[in-house]
Amino acid sequence: MPSFRNQTADPQTTQTPASRARAVREMFSAIAPRYDLLNRLLSLGVDRNWRRKAVDQLGWEDQPDGLYLDVCAGTYDLSIELARRRMFKGHVIALDFARAMLEKGLAKITRQPIAPVCGDALKIPARDRTFDGALVAFGVRNLADLDAGLRELQRSLRPAARLVVLDFSMPERQPLRALYRLYFTRILPRIGRLVSKHSHAYTYLPESVLGFPEPAALAARMEMAGFREVGWRRLSGGIAALWWGAAS
Repeated sequence: MPSFRNQTADPQTTQTPASRARAVREMFSAIAPRYDLLNRLLSLGVDRNWRRKAVDQLGWEDQPDGLYLDVCAGTYDLSIELARRRMFKGHVIALDFARAMLEKGLAKITRQPIAPVCGDALKIPARDRTFDGALVAFGVRNLADLDAGLRELQRSLRPAARLVVLDFSMPERQPLRALYRLYFTRILPRIGRLVSKHSHAYTYLPESVLGFPEPAALAARMEMAGFREVGWRRLSGGIAALWWGAAS
């Protein structure tokens, strides 16, 4: 397989939404072969517990035979977490605009009610009010236009259907904040470069987190996009956070 190290732009250095989106797509396509391994390695496996909590927050039990959307689905870990729930009888649309990520995970969903769709989260290929719930794990931070993406999710959800967002954040309290920042900005990029063979993907990760809205600010932007009953909570001391809201 050819190396993509010199063929992808750094999303943090691109100027327009279109060029940033293109850079993000190319970057995730390039790291797809080692994506699952690095998720487990860099999070010490705690990302699985975060995904369980995200699905717990979705409220899918009210519509167990419904149609659900996993945005920025990657290699399907979050889709699988929902589809494997014992009483779940519905279907999951796994949407991602990096085809290489979807292709990498196909072997994981051969027996799951999960349909992969290569498409853009800013232009969800579905009619208004289609889905009974939506999930996004580590994805809204990468959108070229965060507010447009939230509005598009709102458009695609049925009234009262819930959106759940899982993403990284920065711990509030010291010394955890300082220790985590050291790991996130110094150690994690080196491990990421070594394993993925990609020059900047795991430098982009901490930079994108540091530039991401604080939890309360993201909750406010969800409300501006039309979501109601918005809430959030920190996970693992603030290393990650969970947000939720109901479509209006």
